[in-house]
Amino acid sequence: MRVMAIDYGDARTGIAVSDASGMLTGYTTVIQSRQAERVVEEIAQIAQERQAEELVMGFPRNMDGTEGPRAELYRSFAALVEERTGMPVRLWDERRTTIEAHQILHASGKRMKAHKKNVDAVAASLILEGYLTWRAKNP
Repeated sequence: MRVMAIDYGDARTGIAVSDASGMLTGYTTVIQSRQAERVVEEIAQIAQERQAEELVMGFPRNMDGTEGPRAELYRSFAALVEERTGMPVRLWDERRTTIEAHQILHASGKRMKAHKKNVDAVAASLILEGYLTWRAKNP
């Protein structure tokens, strides 16, 4: 089962799609747009092209586990994605994914300037990886 992860952002939205077995991250990309409607359309197109059967989206939480200040915005965006794709969106704790993504890119030798292009796709991969690991332990 292919799972698609979404790392929603103001200017860029990272996408990661698992392989057909739902075990590994396969495809990644970044949607460059500040317009929610356009981002939703591209998500729907990618989900269809990549045959995603399940959607998971990063959800902002504070370090103490409470909801972050952008939680309602993310819930509203998830509702738009659900409406457009016809698939439910599972909200997934995204604490530290962007920080970890920057660390991964830095460790790979990428300069900070180059991180902007890739950090959202790496963050989406981390969201996907966390969800796939959880799902494997909780069938």
